[in-house]
Amino acid sequence: MPDRRPATEWLADAVLYQIYPQSFADSNGDGIGDFAGIEARLDHLSWLGVNTVWLNPCFASPFHDAGYDVSDYFSVAPRYGTNDDLARLVEAARRRGIRVLLDLVAGHTSDAHPWFTASANDPDDQRYIWANPDDPNTLPSGFVASTGSRPGCYLPNFFESQPALNFGYARPDPAEPWRLPVDAEGPRANRQALRDVMDHWLSLGLSGFRVDMAASLVKDDPDQSATSALWRELRGWLDTAHPHAALLSEWGDPATSVPAGFHGDFFLQFGPVQDGIALRSLWNNFEGTVSEPWEPMEPYFGAEALGSPRTFLDIWRSTTDTIGDAGFACLPTANHDFSRLCCGPRTAEQLPAAFAFQLTWPTLPAIYYGDEIGMRYVPDLPDHEGSRLGPRYNRAGSRTPMQWDSSENAGFSTAPADKLYLPLDQDPARPNVADQRADPDSLLHLVRRLIELRTACPELGSRGATRVLHDGYPLVYVRGERHVVVVNPGRAEASYDLPPEYAGRVRAAAPLLAQGAEVTEGRVRASGFGFGIFEV
Repeated sequence: MPDRRPATEWLADAVLYQIYPQSFADSNGDGIGDFAGIEARLDHLSWLGVNTVWLNPCFASPFHDAGYDVSDYFSVAPRYGTNDDLARLVEAARRRGIRVLLDLVAGHTSDAHPWFTASANDPDDQRYIWANPDDPNTLPSGFVASTGSRPGCYLPNFFESQPALNFGYARPDPAEPWRLPVDAEGPRANRQALRDVMDHWLSLGLSGFRVDMAASLVKDDPDQSATSALWRELRGWLDTAHPHAALLSEWGDPATSVPAGFHGDFFLQFGPVQDGIALRSLWNNFEGTVSEPWEPMEPYFGAEALGSPRTFLDIWRSTTDTIGDAGFACLPTANHDFSRLCCGPRTAEQLPAAFAFQLTWPTLPAIYYGDEIGMRYVPDLPDHEGSRLGPRYNRAGSRTPMQWDSSENAGFSTAPADKLYLPLDQDPARPNVADQRADPDSLLHLVRRLIELRTACPELGSRGATRVLHDGYPLVYVRGERHVVVVNPGRAEASYDLPPEYAGRVRAAAPLLAQGAEVTEGRVRASGFGFGIFEV
């Protein structure tokens, strides 16, 4: 480091780690995590083998939506520290070979942003989407009455406190004159603003961005072609100005977002491909974060072995056929909007098989903070900073403080318990980093060994060839030419007879890392929740 390779090269080796900054480590005892706290814990990430960190939004904000309501793109929120504190964190991470990505909220701001305050009082301003219907008592669908002297109403994203930035409409409609084209003055100014924000932070040493709701910028864009054109334009600028910088999207459809200019995209719990069914078919057990429109289904990683990996595999194959080597699909363990792996009926003993799959599959792995020790989704928490999205969808349960040790507040903060950003998991058996560091058989050590193995064996990484031999219980696949992976998420033992072309070769397979799995005489056997990575 500094590694100036193009992002398409260094991302191939990336192991991502998502940090929700207000919940990771509190250095000053106010109950909220901060940059200095993250810096003090970088050795944990370095020891684990993580090389790329993504921070949830850390810009100035009134925090009606946990920081996704930005009031200043060029200043960090005081709760986390100062711009200089962020710079020190980035430099400390760089010395450990860790890149830092920021979360860029591209589609909207807070209603407290000076841009919006000015726009709400200037009828000629086009930075946001404003409508002025003939009948002021009849607002267009989704619009909110003006909060300033400007007549009419504005279009928000998600919450009323998040006015949508105007990137134009893909389809004009004379009956709705507020549908400005994408090349109008306001949309052009906003595209330039995105370049200005990215240029500012990249010039200070950041390594890229994860872009929030990247698919939503241009409105009424049913095939997303106008939004894709916008991002291709920005990617062209990025490749010239900052060729080492990565651009990852929250789009939920890598087959669309990578051709649109992103280096990578996440399989998500939502998105245009059957509402995120690829990710949900692996992990979601209808506990924790549950959206009412979702149809109940058994996840593949369920103890009763009632699911199937085929839903995920089919979408993954289609995705990789489309994007080729142009970019990456990212597979997260969880995220700040979705239940943790350890949620509801899924217990700690089931997690090794899940990590064995995630860290040997040809996607970019993204570990959500705390999942490496098996932190659980905490149910029944109060709504906090916009965490509740529905009657069974409360994101707070995935945002609780990191559990570092067995001391008060689990080592997260010295603040009184009632001053913490969110309550700690009250389970007396809650896991923590210190105990698992001391136990070589812990989940934490296993995750470290899996990352180490992935790093040492390029065939197990994001670019190695993959052939699925059995898409049931157990899941059996070959990475490259020399590695066979066996994963059994079910409670009962599972077995599979290898095809003849592999049976002879695998008869002498050496286990590189295995728990409860073996290959003998061309037959794979895996005990309940077992897995194995074998070298032929």
